Amino acid sequence: MSADFTWFAVLIAVMVLVSLGSSAIWIFREYERGVVFTLGRFWMVKGPGLVLVIPLIQKVIRVDLRTVVLEVPTQDVISRDNVSVKVSAVVYLRVIDPEKAIIQVVDFLNATSQLAQTMLRSVLGKHLLDDMLAEREKLNTDIREALDAQTDSWGIKVSNVEIKQVDLTESMIRAIARQAEAERERRAKVIHAEGELQASEKLYQAAAVLAQEPQAILLRYLETLTVIGADKNTTIVFPLPMDLVAPLLARVKAGGDGSLPKPSVDPAATT
Repeated sequence: MSADFTWFAVLIAVMVLVSLGSSAIWIFREYERGVVFTLGRFWMVKGPGLVLVIPLIQKVIRVDLRTVVLEVPTQDVISRDNVSVKVSAVVYLRVIDPEKAIIQVVDFLNATSQLAQTMLRSVLGKHLLDDMLAEREKLNTDIREALDAQTDSWGIKVSNVEIKQVDLTESMIRAIARQAEAERERRAKVIHAEGELQASEKLYQAAAVLAQEPQAILLRYLETLTVIGADKNTTIVFPLPMDLVAPLLARVKAGGDGSLPKPSVDPAATT
């Protein structure tokens, strides 16, 4: 009985030693660090590589230093112009101070997620709906700066924030479509008015040039007749320039009764 008890005690001792030895040896990868506590008090941050600790006296908490992608759940946001939208985002963060990440906050990932939801509603609520749709880069920067300022005391660095999606209601989508259509019509009218203005300015300049040389008007008239004659028209109306009609009107006016003046008759010719 004593021999069996002795072997059993030895086996238990070996198992205890193996367990204590395994808890005393820690291996940390390049992207990992170990926060070591001695009797509950912070001692130091160890790693990477092989780290030896005192079993039962020291405790080690492993911390990952790689960038973590944190999805922010969809949030109901009311913009500054009182439009309700649903916004989702993604936060990229990493631990830069393992001591603060373990000591200053409980579960830093959950804490950062809750803070990101609050910041998303707070920052976007200060902007108009048009800003949410057209200026996402600026909004991403504003949210990142506000979030990073809060997580700095936790040893967390927020490297980037991206707004994934902005969902609108059906009525708001139709209103935006009507607004876009009205904007296109306004631009078309403005472009048409600008074209009319430019054409009138060019016509005014052309009239000023033609007025300086009367013969230019006649050449323009002949050119117009050439263009009309090139078309296969059944009826052609020839406009008469006033320069040609004016002498005829003067002779009619000289007749007095509205008829053409009669030619003078030579008596010698009649005899």
